[in-house]
Amino acid sequence: MTALHLDDLKQYSDLLRAKDGSEIKVRFVEPRDREELQNYIRSLSSGSRYNRFLGALSELPKTELERFIHVGEADRFTVVATIMVDGFETIVGEARYAFHAETSSVEFGLSISDRWQGYGIGKALLKNLECRAASFGAARIFGDTLRSNTTMIGLARKSDYSFTNSPGDWKLVRFEKQIHVEPQDIPCASWRLAAISRTAAMSSLAV
Repeated sequence: MTALHLDDLKQYSDLLRAKDGSEIKVRFVEPRDREELQNYIRSLSSGSRYNRFLGALSELPKTELERFIHVGEADRFTVVATIMVDGFETIVGEARYAFHAETSSVEFGLSISDRWQGYGIGKALLKNLECRAASFGAARIFGDTLRSNTTMIGLARKSDYSFTNSPGDWKLVRFEKQIHVEPQDIPCASWRLAAISRTAAMSSLAV
């Protein structure tokens, strides 16, 4: 990783709230999540999977699943959103994001379980991704989605993203948001600390 050194992934777990007050835990995926993450992808409706991966699939190919599981390789990260259901931690959403140092941007894609849509989980997860992008020092965050994906487009619009054509594919639309926040002003505590540590480390190297 070039921007952040996340030695202890567990310290970067965040607790969010759904509309009904349910506690949502957002954490980095771990190798132990391999089977449950695959089952989560399988449980999505065909339409949700198509929207998330921009094409038809029933599950993640093994090579792609391994990429999802290994956090931080090539500055790419996977997080899961979980809720306790009947005493068990259950994946209700996931997101994959990548930091592009050459353009100072973070690119992401996300999905929410069909059963748990409408609870504000997508909005909460998106705000959390913005904190993560800010901790990298990114100037913007963006994603691409199908023009027919009204759910993601609606979420992005409500979250003040702007829209443009996605380069190279007329079927896609790009939504993006400029990030104007200083490290000490990042609203997510764990990522505020990560950003401050990153800034301090860069300052020491410059001396």
